[in-house]
Amino acid sequence: MEIGIFSFIDGRRGRRRRSLIGLSFVFYSNRIRSAPANKSYLPSETPEPLKKLRKEELETLQGKNRQGDGEFAKYERVYDYDVYNDVGDPDGDEELARPVLGGLDHPYPRRCKTGRQACDKDPSTEKRPGEEFYVPRDEEFSTSTGIEFLGKLTLATLPSFLPMIDEALLNPDSSFLNFKAIENLFAEGKFRKNAIYNFLVGTEKLRRFHPPDLIKKDRFSWFGDEEFGRQTLAGLNPYCIQLVQEWPLKSKLDPAVYGDPNSLITHEVVEKELKGVMSVDEALKNKKLFMLDYHDLLLPYVNKVRELDDTTLYASRTLFFLQDDSTLKPIAVELTRPQDVDMPQWKQVFTPGYGVLLRFMRFLMTLRTHCSMEPYIIAANRQLSAMHPIYRLLYPHFRYTMKINASARKGLVNAGGIIENNFWPGKYSLELSSDVYAKLWRFDKEGLPADLISRGLAVEDKTAEHGVRLTIPDYPFANDGLMLWDALKEWITDYVNHYYPNAELITSDEELQEWWREVKNVGHADKKDEPWWPDLKTPYDLIGIVTTIAWVASGHHAAVNFGQYGYGGYFPNRPTTTRIKMPVEDPTTEESREFLETPEQVMLKTFPTQNQAMKVMITLDLLSTHFPGEEYIGEVPEASWVNDPVIHAAYERFKAKLEYLEGVIDGRNLDAELKNRVGAGVVKYELLKPVSPDSGVTGMGVPYSISI
Repeated sequence: MEIGIFSFIDGRRGRRRRSLIGLSFVFYSNRIRSAPANKSYLPSETPEPLKKLRKEELETLQGKNRQGDGEFAKYERVYDYDVYNDVGDPDGDEELARPVLGGLDHPYPRRCKTGRQACDKDPSTEKRPGEEFYVPRDEEFSTSTGIEFLGKLTLATLPSFLPMIDEALLNPDSSFLNFKAIENLFAEGKFRKNAIYNFLVGTEKLRRFHPPDLIKKDRFSWFGDEEFGRQTLAGLNPYCIQLVQEWPLKSKLDPAVYGDPNSLITHEVVEKELKGVMSVDEALKNKKLFMLDYHDLLLPYVNKVRELDDTTLYASRTLFFLQDDSTLKPIAVELTRPQDVDMPQWKQVFTPGYGVLLRFMRFLMTLRTHCSMEPYIIAANRQLSAMHPIYRLLYPHFRYTMKINASARKGLVNAGGIIENNFWPGKYSLELSSDVYAKLWRFDKEGLPADLISRGLAVEDKTAEHGVRLTIPDYPFANDGLMLWDALKEWITDYVNHYYPNAELITSDEELQEWWREVKNVGHADKKDEPWWPDLKTPYDLIGIVTTIAWVASGHHAAVNFGQYGYGGYFPNRPTTTRIKMPVEDPTTEESREFLETPEQVMLKTFPTQNQAMKVMITLDLLSTHFPGEEYIGEVPEASWVNDPVIHAAYERFKAKLEYLEGVIDGRNLDAELKNRVGAGVVKYELLKPVSPDSGVTGMGVPYSISI
């Protein structure tokens, strides 16, 4: 007999989560699972009749009651840890061998263990299954609403769907002939909200997409330097911009390996672009210089990526000047190719006067949500009983994440998968994400205020509304995000203080302490000795930890995920790969002539092929979609929250704050003083509006969890 929680969702908008309360039984594969009442208990407060059940349930989830070894069956509910050693397939093709992620060589969070056998050709790699990757039965998609299930399942079936594109295109590996051919991929009013769903049910043609908001507003806005700057604050990834706090700019990598570390973005270059407005020293003092800095992260990969077919790479840094209206003006872009055995280092700075050259180097790179969340989920299920109040608080933030991650390992981030074939890092994609994790990921910086402060985008100010003062006043992601963060933190504070009125209850809660210990020492084992991990000794500590996890699952993920099609669907705005080198990098006479005479054709050769572009557009369309049945933050309370009057009242206050946030966002998007969210051709910033009124690609809505 095993304790479990079973719930279903009404298909109507404004639905309420309903649970099967009491001693109800569900039979599955000869196993009996029982669901306790909705009352939450700390371990020390557990009624005597439930203590044994509580202990046995956790032992089952930890695998202690499992009969036999080997691969886990679909009906099993075992949560355990493993490294990422199943994205490669050396048995299928030696070219598909990939390094193990997790360990000293390639630090990485841990994933859910599947128990599969080792590959014959590489014992460190796990065999890839012919069917779905194992996740515990409780993590499988719900079939409560068929359309929702179809939508989520599409990610798993995407690899078998995408080859149809090759059959539909006459010249799949060729460039687009002109920009008109790219625009012809979109047809206003022709389509439903999701291209893949349309194709699966046979209602639309494959080669048509709904136009992203970016080109519906102004089909040429993407080409402007102003829009380039705006998107760093209100676009697809607002987490990368940082204040320049060291000058002159200089690489920290070994010059003996990579060449001269000094940047070519000098005082003279910057002051020429500032045109007498102020000196570089004044700009630094007044916090006017900001940067997208991928230089040291990418430089070790440049020569490796250039050995791959049909792709190239540069290490880059982009400098911006903060103007009085809170807009960022691009000042300079520096591209670097490191030295190699047969060639010297090459680097060059491009200023806005170079026009078209600036568009060659835009790319997207994100981490920090999917993989970092999985250890929290595994540890919670292994160490926190389903009747533990913190498990019930975090449960909606964990829904479907492990299943989505497993589907991604199967067909999205695997060797030879969608990411490797259509994004510039190619087979080094996950290896690069390991470097990002090793160099940049810190739990104590994952909360929004701490992240903003670490990037120089905010300073602590107890007199400010959110406890921090923004360096860039009109920073749409931060302005909206801080309101959402505060609402989350207040709700979690009320919840935690209700169950833990004093520190002794925190330190004596063995389930809670073991959960946090396992997160640090096992789930994020490669970071376990870092000094920045927060302690868990007081209610204040717990509030900070849980708020951070809830934020990453909800606001953080929504901000970087649901705008992917809106900003990347028209791929010239966010090309996922660069197929040829810059025309000014050691050009031949013919290359120079072609660029001077037909720059548009050279740019089109740089963009993804027709095949790559179509596959990326379809993938981004799927990943940006809210399917019917989406559970938005603050929309539906958990049954256990409703069951407790104090918690229910706190939840209603939380819900009211989220409704207020929606109104504030609407008001900000009408304020003509806010240039980064209002203006001719400017896309409204709505990614952190808590609820999307419709399904599909809407560019708004914050689900509780990373469920796509």
